[in-house]
Amino acid sequence: MPETLIPELISLAEALGIISTLIVIFYFSRKEMKNLSVDIETRVLNDLDEKMHEAARILLDRPELTKVIDPVEENSTPEAIYAFYILFLSSHGFHMYQRNALKDNEWMGWKQWIKNAFRGTLTEHWKRIEPYRWFDPAFQDFISKEIVEK
Repeated sequence: MPETLIPELISLAEALGIISTLIVIFYFSRKEMKNLSVDIETRVLNDLDEKMHEAARILLDRPELTKVIDPVEENSTPEAIYAFYILFLSSHGFHMYQRNALKDNEWMGWKQWIKNAFRGTLTEHWKRIEPYRWFDPAFQDFISKEIVEK
C-alpha cells in the first residue's frame, strides 16, 4: 500500500506545481498587459501631440489658416495662436499625469510651469476661447480650480 501511495503523491505534487506555476504566469502576464496598454495609450497621445506641434507651427507661420479650424475666430494674431498652443501643451501634460506617465515630482514641475504661464495673458485667452469647445471637462476643472485664481 505505501508503495502505491508514494507515486500518486508525487503525481499530485507535480500537478499542483504545474497549476501554481500557471497561476503565477497568468497573474504576471495580466499585470504586464495592463502596463502595455498604458504604454500604448501614452505613445498614441504623444504621437497626436507631435502632430499638434506641427499644426501649431504652421498656424504661427500662416495665422490666416486658423479659419480652417475655427471660422468664428477673428483674433488670429500670433499671440492668440501661441496661447492656444501653450494651452494644448498644458493639456497634454495634464493627461500624461492622469495616465501615470508622469511621476508626482515631474507633475509638480509641470504644474508650476502651467501656473507661471497663466501669470501672463494666458488667463485672458483661456476665458476668451470658450474652453468647453476645445478641452475636456477634467482639464477645465483643473485649470479653473488649481490654476486660475478667482
